[in-house]
Amino acid sequence: MQNDSIRISKTRGMYFLRLIGRIVVFVIAVLIYIFDKTKFNIVEGFSFFKNFSPLHLLWGIWIWDMILQLIPVRAHISIGSQKVFESLFRPIKEKVNYKNLKQYIKDTTSSAYKVMIIWVLLTAIIGAAHIAGVIDSGIMILIAVFFYVCDLICVLVWCPFRLIMGNKCCTTCRIFNWDHLMMFLPIVALNSFYSWSLVIFAFIIWLVWEICVLIYPERFWENSNMALKCSECTDKLCTQYCRKLRAKNKNV
Repeated sequence: MQNDSIRISKTRGMYFLRLIGRIVVFVIAVLIYIFDKTKFNIVEGFSFFKNFSPLHLLWGIWIWDMILQLIPVRAHISIGSQKVFESLFRPIKEKVNYKNLKQYIKDTTSSAYKVMIIWVLLTAIIGAAHIAGVIDSGIMILIAVFFYVCDLICVLVWCPFRLIMGNKCCTTCRIFNWDHLMMFLPIVALNSFYSWSLVIFAFIIWLVWEICVLIYPERFWENSNMALKCSECTDKLCTQYCRKLRAKNKNV
């Protein structure tokens, strides 16, 4: 039992490798900004099509990450991200309490849009700083890459949005697939192909997610979707706090 509580799941291990990869990407981006800032020129206007830059590779990685959120795959991708899909939905054997389900969706949606308001305000501040000339285009991209790193820190270590959302873990998180929209929203102020292509794709993912919440709310609640229950969890992405909570629930 003790070894089982210590052992890291394959999914959690994969996410840690991804976090390390994202940190490496951030470090490389910072070094490029320091030693060859001209590589960031492709993020302005339609310069994306003029010269090759390592930022083209980063753009491709981000686009691929978003594509994976639109198809039902289980290659070490958290069920928290994939719960929108029917193929991964496991309905409970008991009758669903639709009154409680409706209230759950209402409460979590209210909390979700509190997060959105806070993020839009942060985006407005960053955008205003760029327009005022305080932050250049390169720094704007570095901010997006920094958020790229923070995304997995929220999953694996600690998530400040949990304080607002009140969710116990990422598996049940109402805003799991909001990540790319939150990452790229600040770079809207760049007003370029690079920024708008990422933001529009991220918005499509967000829209699909929100439509699914409205049409298939039972996929997002652990009391209607067995795949989201702690007892059925195979991802084990939980923080130390959540692992203790799961152990406590088993002993009850």
